[in-house]
Amino acid sequence: MSGEFNLIDKYFVGRQNQRKDVHLAAGDDCALVKAPDNVQIAISTDTLVAGTHFLADANPAWVAHKALASNISDLAAMGATPAWVSFALTMPEPDEAWLAPFCDAFFELADYFGIQLIGGDTTKGPLSLTLTVQGFVPEGKALTRSGAKVGDWVYVTGNLGDAKAGLDVILDDSLRSRIAAPELEKAHYLSTPRVLAGQALIGLASSAIDISDGLISDIKHILKRSDVGVSLDVSQLPISSELVQFLDDKVSAQQYALSSGEEYELCFTVPEQNHGSLQSALSHTGCKVTCIGQIRPRGTFELHDNNQPLDWDLSGFDHFK
Repeated sequence: MSGEFNLIDKYFVGRQNQRKDVHLAAGDDCALVKAPDNVQIAISTDTLVAGTHFLADANPAWVAHKALASNISDLAAMGATPAWVSFALTMPEPDEAWLAPFCDAFFELADYFGIQLIGGDTTKGPLSLTLTVQGFVPEGKALTRSGAKVGDWVYVTGNLGDAKAGLDVILDDSLRSRIAAPELEKAHYLSTPRVLAGQALIGLASSAIDISDGLISDIKHILKRSDVGVSLDVSQLPISSELVQFLDDKVSAQQYALSSGEEYELCFTVPEQNHGSLQSALSHTGCKVTCIGQIRPRGTFELHDNNQPLDWDLSGFDHFK
């Protein structure tokens, strides 16, 4: 295989049915799309770099899933419906053995969420992926980080902590013999974007964010934008049985749940008057939600275990460490 355009034609063109709102996709200088009436466009861009976000020898199908899922998760956090994606790929040399499973997994996930690839770029260089996912949300209805009020309840979707444990397995081969290590490694790469949950939260949640840098870090973005504080009960954190078995320690599992990055679950706040409607509103989404705390006045940041204060010094994922 030789040349950029041969690569594009073989692996990226003609892989999907065209969405009706895509008037011109890959093959011209720009894509042309038409958004529905009475919506706002939601746009998210992420870059994943080999050695920082994934190992260069990682399963390429898992890398593809992680790259696209992390972007979709940003749209889910705002209640948006994903629609289109642009993708820029930098790699040292064209590698068909890598590209074939990567593209199969990429388009499988894109098709599942109704997302069409509408453009991108390929070039030579260190292995990295940059994706821009776009979608739409009813005008004026997007979930943001800035609406939390004192007294609102704090929720998360799914389980927390598995992605961090999976990263431990990826980086330390000696951990592969531990119970549940293969499942946790897989969980690190194969998250499930909570698109349906995000859509269902429109009109119910007062704020939302996806957990990409760790709950302990990401919830602080809500606190800052909303000018509030929080009290979190670590005994209520949703933790998988695999994580508990892997760590063999409840406290460690709780700390992983607080600090684990790249979970791509949603953290959101719900006013008291919507508290009782939440479970029924999310019943069709296929994901569990757990109440883990409550919004407090500005300046408050409390961790406790069944009302016993905790003095844990935890931080989330830092892209420059």
